[in-house]
Amino acid sequence: MDLGNLKVDKVKENKEEFCRLLRSTKRDGVEYVIEDLESLGFFEAPASTRFHLCNKGGLVEHSLNVCKAALELLPIMHRMRPDLKDELREDSVILCSLLHDVNKAEIYKPVVKKRKNAMGVWEDYDTYDVDFSNFPMGHGEKSVIVLLLSGLQLKDSEMLAIRWHMAAWDLAFQSPEAKSNINAARDKYPLCGLIQCADTLAANILEHTDKEEE
Repeated sequence: MDLGNLKVDKVKENKEEFCRLLRSTKRDGVEYVIEDLESLGFFEAPASTRFHLCNKGGLVEHSLNVCKAALELLPIMHRMRPDLKDELREDSVILCSLLHDVNKAEIYKPVVKKRKNAMGVWEDYDTYDVDFSNFPMGHGEKSVIVLLLSGLQLKDSEMLAIRWHMAAWDLAFQSPEAKSNINAARDKYPLCGLIQCADTLAANILEHTDKEEE
């Protein structure tokens, strides 16, 4: 069995599923977004350097996991809060969950580093470093700007859900004003809470691995 070909096939399969879901929203600008993500290397990028899905194609896999988690949560929220059906729309959930991390498309650079193996011998291994120098705009806000520059039509609720999807993880060194903004966004748009929850479930549960297996 050729594991290399299996991994290539999986990256291709995830890309096709991602594009199919994104196109299902029928939102103006989607095709431009797909073209730009292709040129930025989004579909081959990892999701992180050493945490979840640090591998080729990890970023699109993470995005799909967030989308699947969000779509599972959506009907539950509709049943529990039927008054919010107009605010929690499927097309918005798909857009925000698939595109929340497009800011990562160009920041990971493949490198070779050294580590000790189980025998205590130093060996080379392939990994990634982070380089923010090309467009150091931040995390969620960069994703919003990249999408708007691509020509995607986004609602206010969608921009804020993408901007604040990191929740408290994005606030450690920020001002009281930033904390006020995220609280106001969540109060005004329930979509923010849904995307934050789905992102957390994907990274911490769906993509969880035993450290001894890594």
